[in-house]
Amino acid sequence: MPASTSTPAERARVGDVVDLVLEEIAQGGHCVARLDGQVVFVRDGLPGERVRARLTSVGARFARAAVTEVLVASADRVVPPCPVAGRCGGCDFQHVAPAAQRELKRRVVAGQLQHLAGLTWDGVVEEVPPVLGWRTRMRYHATPEGRAGLRGHRTHDIVPLPAEGCRIAAPASPGPGRVHRRNAGRRHRGWAVLRRRGRPGARGPRGGERPALGRGCRRLLAEPSGRSPGAGRGRAGRRGAPGGERALDLYCGVGLFAGALATAGCEVTGIEGSKQAVAHARRNVPEARFLAGSVAALLRRERLTADIVVLDPPRAGAGPDVIEAIAALEPRVVGYVSCDPATLARDLAAAGRHGYRVASLRCFDLFPMTHHAECLAVLEPR
Repeated sequence: MPASTSTPAERARVGDVVDLVLEEIAQGGHCVARLDGQVVFVRDGLPGERVRARLTSVGARFARAAVTEVLVASADRVVPPCPVAGRCGGCDFQHVAPAAQRELKRRVVAGQLQHLAGLTWDGVVEEVPPVLGWRTRMRYHATPEGRAGLRGHRTHDIVPLPAEGCRIAAPASPGPGRVHRRNAGRRHRGWAVLRRRGRPGARGPRGGERPALGRGCRRLLAEPSGRSPGAGRGRAGRRGAPGGERALDLYCGVGLFAGALATAGCEVTGIEGSKQAVAHARRNVPEARFLAGSVAALLRRERLTADIVVLDPPRAGAGPDVIEAIAALEPRVVGYVSCDPATLARDLAAAGRHGYRVASLRCFDLFPMTHHAECLAVLEPR
C-alpha cells in the first residue's frame, strides 16, 4: 500500500494525550515541541523536560498542548504556590523557580530582538520584588454558583479562587468581597463580573503598578548614553538635561511618565486614545497638556515639537507610521516602554531605518509568575 499522505495535523486530534520532549521557550511563555514534525506550543512545561501533554488545539501550521504529567522534570521546576495554577489563566510561570523565570524571559527578549531587529542584547531581566502580592488591580468574575474566580487559560470558563485568594493580588487591594457586581454582557449571560473600585483620579484604564519604571525612564532620559542611571531623584534633577525641554508622552494613560518628566522640568504634552484616561491625566499632572485621540493621527495633524519622546504603546506596538512620525520630529532621545518583545523589536527595526539607534535597553521583571516582562529601550539619532 502507498504511504499515507496525511499531515500530523490531520492525524492528531484535540484531546489526544501525547509524549513530548520540550525544546526552547517561545514568545508567549510556551515551550516548543514537535509531534511527527509538527510544531506544538506547550504550556506548563520547561525546556529540556519530557512530558505527557493533552492537545488543546490542532491547526495546519501548529498545535497547542498543556502538560498533564511530567515524566522527566527540569531542575528549575517548583511546586506552584497556588493550588489552581495551571487551570487559572493568570499565572503561567508558577511552576518555575523565580530566578529561572527571569532567565526564560531574557531568552525570549534576546531572541525576538535578534530575529526581528537584528539586534544583539546581552542584558539581564532585572528583579523587581515582590514575587507574590504585587498586583494592585484585579478583575474577578463569578461562576454560575456565585463563587468569585478568574478566567481559565484561553477560555471563558471561570476557575473559582482558592480559599486564600489570588496569590499575586496585593494584600491591600480590594478582594472580591469588597468590589461591586455588574452584568457581564451577552457573552457571559447569567454571570457577574466583579471589579475593583478605583479611587477617582488615582488610576485610569492604563494605570499600572510601575512607579519604579517611571522613575527609571526619567533617569535614563536624563543621563548621557552609556552611563549608568543615577540612584535617586536628586541626582536626576541635578543632571537636569530634561529641564526646559519639550517632551511628548505618547499613549500616556493617566500620566505616569508625564508626571516624571514634568517633575524633571520638561514642558510635557501627552497623547492618549482614551478620553477617560486623559481626564485622569489632566487631574494627575495639571502642569502638562494632554490630547485625546489617535496617536498617529494627532502626530500628523498637530504641529508638535519634541526634544524628548516617551511612548508606552499597547501590546500591538506603535507601528511604522508612528515611528516615522516620531523620527520626523528629530528628538534627541526616545524612551520606548514595551510589554511585548516582538512588537518592540519590529518598532526598533523601523526606528533604525529612520536613523535612530538603540543606546540602551533594560528589561524588568514587573510581572513575576507570568511570562510577561517590561522593556525600556532608549534611542538616539545616529
